[in-house]
Amino acid sequence: LSQRAGAFSSSYGQMWDAAQGALEDLLEDEYPTMQLRPQKDRLQVFQTLATFYLRYLKIFRALEEVYDQIVHPQKRRVVHQVLEGVMGRLVELKNEMVELEYSEFHYFDDILQDFKMTPEDLEVPIPRYFVREKMRALKEREKMLAHILAKGGCQEHKTVSVPVQFMSVERAVWLLQVSERARQGRLRAHFMKTIRQEEQRRLQGNSSMQDPNQAATCIQKVWRGYRDRRRVNKECLEEMIFLGMIPAQQMTPSPAQLHAQQVESRRHCVQEEHEAEYQKALVNIKESVRSVDGPDIKESLQEQIRQWFLECRDATGKFPDFPSPEDGGSASIFAQKTPEQVAAEFAAKEEEREKMKKSKEEKDKKGNDRKEKKKEKKGKMKGKKGKGDTEVGPCLDKNLSLLSAELNQLMWHKFECPVTQMTFVVMPTHNEPDLVELHSADFRWGFDYRLSIERKSLCFPLYILV
Repeated sequence: LSQRAGAFSSSYGQMWDAAQGALEDLLEDEYPTMQLRPQKDRLQVFQTLATFYLRYLKIFRALEEVYDQIVHPQKRRVVHQVLEGVMGRLVELKNEMVELEYSEFHYFDDILQDFKMTPEDLEVPIPRYFVREKMRALKEREKMLAHILAKGGCQEHKTVSVPVQFMSVERAVWLLQVSERARQGRLRAHFMKTIRQEEQRRLQGNSSMQDPNQAATCIQKVWRGYRDRRRVNKECLEEMIFLGMIPAQQMTPSPAQLHAQQVESRRHCVQEEHEAEYQKALVNIKESVRSVDGPDIKESLQEQIRQWFLECRDATGKFPDFPSPEDGGSASIFAQKTPEQVAAEFAAKEEEREKMKKSKEEKDKKGNDRKEKKKEKKGKMKGKKGKGDTEVGPCLDKNLSLLSAELNQLMWHKFECPVTQMTFVVMPTHNEPDLVELHSADFRWGFDYRLSIERKSLCFPLYILV
């Protein structure tokens, strides 16, 4: 059995090799190295597309057979990728021919003769792995549909109510009489037929032997009737099969075909076993590499990262920043880059940082200019309402005197400056009882001050606090 399996594997390996060689030759013909002139003849373009289509179809059949019977899991994955690509190219060529001919039906008589192919070879077979690899999902879907249909049928059966018809006694008697008379008539006819046949036999028995010619004619009549009836039935059956009205009769498979089917089913079982072993081996190998070779790999990666930092320091004069996740993280460190390339990247990053810094400084400068203009406006307002450099703080003595009692009770107080129309909040501090905090709560000016002052300093001039 093992020798047979090896022979089968070698045969399918040779089939795969031949299909791969044919595919490489086809790709060379389809995509030549030298650029060709565009073809303007529509018939010539169709002949080229049809030739490529038939060649791809032949390769597709071979690869599908190899993928269905080969048992090696890694080889099956490679064949599957090539098979998917060939099927995609077949669809593309079919679409191009349809757009060229404006028809989904094409004639390949001359090309079929050149390739020594039959019209049956034009049929695109459905890959067997479409159904075999999704058999479990298909079975579950069939069970679900059967359950839904059965449930719906029961509901329909329950909802449909058959109306009950009542019949009179006269009507029932009349139906019984009709059926009984019909039964008696059939019996009477059968009895009369039997009497007539017996009478014919009696008359034939009394007569002398028939003429040989008459006997031969009678035999020929019976045989010809039987022969013609059998021929007509056969022709009718063939016509129904040709029209697709009834399925074709399955011929009894030969012993060689039965043996081939057994081998195919056995190979499918071996494929499932090898696939399970392959998936299990992937997990085991990953765990063994992580436990045995993991520390060595980790140490070598760390050494590469250290070497990268040292090379960048030697090239740029300073240690670089660790790559961000947007740049690829640590994976970008292991890219094959020279120190000059790394230096160029860092120089570009430095230029970007300087540009951002300059733009930020310009924004800050504009903000400071606006603040200075606001302060100048405030100074002009103070100059108009005050007299010289007189302090305006004592005008709040009344309000500040009211604060002393409230601050002793650890409460906060809110008051408003009559000059600048700014609102201040005085709050006691919990950690140091001799200090209070002065907050500006006016957001119209776009700034917020927070000062910690002593209780005795509440009579400071207001412009010092601000």
